[in-house]
Amino acid sequence: MTINKKHTATRLLVKRAYGEVARNSSSCCSGSSCCGGAATAAAEGDMGLSCGDPVAFSKLKKGMTVVDLGSGAGKDVFIAAEKIGPRGLSIGVDMTPDMLKLAAKNAGKFALRTGLKNVEFRRGVIEKLPVKNGEADMIISNCVINLSPDKPAVFREAFRALKPGGCIVVSDIVLNRELPPALKKHAGLYAACVAGALVRKDYLGAIKDAGFTDIKLLSDKIYSAAGTCSDPITGKAGRALAGVASSITVFAQKSGKRK
Repeated sequence: MTINKKHTATRLLVKRAYGEVARNSSSCCSGSSCCGGAATAAAEGDMGLSCGDPVAFSKLKKGMTVVDLGSGAGKDVFIAAEKIGPRGLSIGVDMTPDMLKLAAKNAGKFALRTGLKNVEFRRGVIEKLPVKNGEADMIISNCVINLSPDKPAVFREAFRALKPGGCIVVSDIVLNRELPPALKKHAGLYAACVAGALVRKDYLGAIKDAGFTDIKLLSDKIYSAAGTCSDPITGKAGRALAGVASSITVFAQKSGKRK
C-alpha cells in the first residue's frame, strides 16, 4: 500500500496540536472561533473543541447506535449517550492518544453521574473507521472532517458504517472562496480548522459522491475569527479570513429502510 506522505504529515500536525490541548486541558480559543468550545463548557468538566452543535439537530432516539467522528474529550459522545439511553451505544472515534485518555477519564465521571454505561471510545482515523459495516444508526461530527487530509474518504467510510436508512449530521467549516496561498501554508491555521477546509460545493459534492441522498443544510453561519484570543496564527489571519469561511451543519441520508 502506498503511503501518502502529505496525509501522514497532516495527521501528525493535527495529532500534535490536539494532543497538546488535551495535556493542557485548556484552549486559547473562545466559543466564537471554529475550535472554540471553551474548556469549561465540555462534558464532565473537560474541553469540547467545536464549531457547531450536531447533536442538537440529530433527533436521536432511544436505542440508537451513534458514532462521533473525532470525538476528542467526549463532549458530544456523552450528550448523545444520555439521549439514546441504556439500550443505545454512543461510540467516539479519535486518533489522538492524549484525547482518548482524557475521554476515558471523563467516561468514568459520566458513568458515576448518570449510571449509564453506554459509551465506548475507539482509537482510529476517520478515513478508516474502527466500525463494522452497517453498525451505526447515525454518525455525527463537530468541526473535525475539515481537518482530514482525505475528506471524500471520510464520507465513504461514514456511508459504509451506516445502516440502510441511517444518516449523518455533521458540523464543519467550509470555504466560500479559496484561501490565499500564504494562509493555506500556516500549520497553526490548519489545526484551527480553517486552512484545510474545502470550498462549499466540493464539500457537499463529496457527501453526494459517497452515496448519500437528501442532503440538507441545517445551519449556515459566516465564520468569525474574532474569538481567536492570542493565537499567533489565527489572530493575525482574522482580517484575511473575514467572510471567507462559513460554519455549516449538514444532514444526509443513506437510502434504504431501517430493519
